[in-house]
Amino acid sequence: MATHTPGHVSHGGGGRGPGERGGGPRGDRPRKPRRQYVRRRKVCRFCVDKIDYVDYKNADLLKTFILDRGKVIPRRITGTCARHQRWLKVAIKRARNIALLPFAAGA
Repeated sequence: MATHTPGHVSHGGGGRGPGERGGGPRGDRPRKPRRQYVRRRKVCRFCVDKIDYVDYKNADLLKTFILDRGKVIPRRITGTCARHQRWLKVAIKRARNIALLPFAAGA
């Protein structure tokens, strides 16, 4: 019967530590440094163009803010500010009610 010491957990497997790699296609070579990715700050399209009112009749503009399934694209993806995202949401709902935009994708 094996003895068990408190606090010791055996994971089994080969005597290598967690960071060590065995032989393999890249086991000997050093890793290539990763290219640094700098995220570009998204800016509100309406603030840049100084648009005071998001017009619900401008269906071409509103189509760029909805997916092909009819869902409104969130502001973390489009980069619009909170105020203009609220105006955009209302304009899209109005445009849907007068059939300028679809509620959902066509069947």
